[in-house]
Amino acid sequence: MPRTLITGGAGFLGSHLADALLDRGHEVIVMDNLITGTLQNIEHLFARKEFTFVHHDVTNFIHVSGPLHNILHFASPASPVDYLKLPIQTLKVGSLGTHKALGLAKEKNARFLLASTSECYGDPLVHPQPESYWGNVNPIGPRGVYDEAKRFAEALTMAYHRTHGVDTRIVRIFNTYGPRMRPDDGRVVSTFLAEALQNKPITIFGDGKQTRSFCYVSDEVEGIIRLLESDEVEPTNIGNPSEMTVAQLAELVKEITGSRSEIIYKELPEDDPKVRQPDISKARRILNWEPKIPVEEGLRLTMEYFKKILNVA
Repeated sequence: MPRTLITGGAGFLGSHLADALLDRGHEVIVMDNLITGTLQNIEHLFARKEFTFVHHDVTNFIHVSGPLHNILHFASPASPVDYLKLPIQTLKVGSLGTHKALGLAKEKNARFLLASTSECYGDPLVHPQPESYWGNVNPIGPRGVYDEAKRFAEALTMAYHRTHGVDTRIVRIFNTYGPRMRPDDGRVVSTFLAEALQNKPITIFGDGKQTRSFCYVSDEVEGIIRLLESDEVEPTNIGNPSEMTVAQLAELVKEITGSRSEIIYKELPEDDPKVRQPDISKARRILNWEPKIPVEEGLRLTMEYFKKILNVA
């Protein structure tokens, strides 16, 4: 039975990965300091004997006894609200946390997968974004703490691969949504759904013409696991190439929820990307992967979860 450590495994994506890997026969250890993750995301797993939770900050030395076959490094604040509120923690987990996790992978001779991000591309001048694009990032802007933490993490991961022969993978994750997102995480899907379900004004920052590409969480997890099981060392985009404007998303959320919310516009935050769309030709070619769930269907599934946690009918 493969033994797998997921740092940040009590978070949105990490907890879905824990579910999927347990279902595939892995023993899973989730390590999380619960700074943005929550036990509610993994409480359904505590009864399973193949599951262990360790409350730990991975910027400190990581000890795991026994063999380890895979380390998935997902620990990091990952939404604008979180990394603007926790800028130093974001930089530390991307640098020190990645260093500690890679050190453990080297010691255990484990495969290491880094959760990187489309934010590596910054406010892109190339569209859609292929893995070969180096990005357009403001390193000292408020968002730069996340972008640069992940860019450094990628550099460190490749250095451990080249210098120490660690078996590494890098996934560049594009906008992902689904159950277990926090309604207050500042991501556009969760914000719009929470506002619409409560019939509050739906707030668009900027003119709403900026684009995003939304991948449902089960598709994203499938792509990540396929990458983990592949032999691809270089960064790989996993996301949904179906692009829409933020204004179109607001209208779609309004329609799906049957909301009476009005749509209001506010000033765009600094360095907010104007476009975001993955080029997934590499994932299609080497992983035989592409997303399956249309945005309308994924939004309905997410809405049902939000109705429960917001206590709305």
